[in-house]
Amino acid sequence: MKRQKRDRLDRAFSKGFQAGVGGRSKELCPYASLDSRSQWLGGWREGVDGRINGMFSK
Repeated sequence: MKRQKRDRLDRAFSKGFQAGVGGRSKELCPYASLDSRSQWLGGWREGVDGRINGMFSK
């Protein structure tokens, strides 16, 4: 069970990262649960930071 939960949170982080790199707003987070939402927002922040620092281009 722990592996499934971790995989779900990893997927939320990855989707948030992709959204951040793509320039999407953090208000578009599709998750309602606190754990998944916080992982998505963490990924989004890293994606935005990478995009701003020039690591990624659209």
